[in-house]
Amino acid sequence: MDAAYTDALRLNYEEALGHSNALTDHISTDQFSAHYPDAPDWAIGPFERDPSLTFRLEGQWDDPTGVGWTSSAIFNPTMIERGGELHLFYRASPRMESTASRIGHAVRRDGVWHDDPANPVVYPTLDNETLGCEDPKVYEADGRYVLFYNAIRRTAEGETAVDIMGMVSDDLVSWEKIGLVVPLEVSLGWAKGAVVPRDEHGRAVRIGGEYLMYLSEGCGDRPMIGHSDDLVSWTFSEQPYLDLSPLPGTLFEVACAVVRGDDLVLDFFYADEHHDFAAAQAHYSVDAPFTQTGLHRGGPSPGAGCRGSTAAGRSRKAGMLPAESANSIFTRRSRSD
Repeated sequence: MDAAYTDALRLNYEEALGHSNALTDHISTDQFSAHYPDAPDWAIGPFERDPSLTFRLEGQWDDPTGVGWTSSAIFNPTMIERGGELHLFYRASPRMESTASRIGHAVRRDGVWHDDPANPVVYPTLDNETLGCEDPKVYEADGRYVLFYNAIRRTAEGETAVDIMGMVSDDLVSWEKIGLVVPLEVSLGWAKGAVVPRDEHGRAVRIGGEYLMYLSEGCGDRPMIGHSDDLVSWTFSEQPYLDLSPLPGTLFEVACAVVRGDDLVLDFFYADEHHDFAAAQAHYSVDAPFTQTGLHRGGPSPGAGCRGSTAAGRSRKAGMLPAESANSIFTRRSRSD
């Protein structure tokens, strides 16, 4: 890591320490996923608090970049099951929703969370990661694991850009970066999502003989779908798949896609008619993964506040937990020394 790269990381970290956003600083799962009135049979949720599942990070990691990096917020998790254990990958940031993020890993075994002593498992090493690595999504396919994450960078014109990157692993512990997943001619300098349909264990599910990836943010506002045979090499095509007009609202991002029997459910969050965060789910058949057949929105639980949630959540239906959705919020305890 040369001096110029280290200086860029240090500058970004200092900028991130000053980040604040009144809307996202106190975002809560109560705000949009605790209540699903008159939910159809295909909907997953609502979600109730389960403090026993909450992961809490204590202390600070060693900083492999040498810029004095620390975190004060952890969020945007992804989870997968292996050998009876839960593996959690999460975003850690100097401030909630700031840049300069890193990605951590924790394992739940025998009812207890253990943070990985090797953390951070993903941190900036490549030229397009100078503004951080964030928002992991992990999947299993054919005994191998693939983790997608967002690399944040600044263009020559000074604009912020986002690339979807990939990593592979045989054991969820040792990872190899494989570079850019969504080509620049597709992302046009900004892409988020990397949502692959999966089952309740985190295994990617083939649909029509292939893996699909729903991209929901960026790409020049084009709805893009990825196609792959191995989760590593992808081709992309424009394909409309989500109609929010009945809500109404403006899409932020699709969080996850869950396959349950013949049902395919996309869980997403958006800005509602009052410009507040809201959650909703869209229904499809695995035989027609781009034909929306239902739409249902969530909201705050009756009488519940919309601020300050720190607990993990669990769906009341069949124990399903779409781990990348807003139903899995957890906390960070700052080091006291």
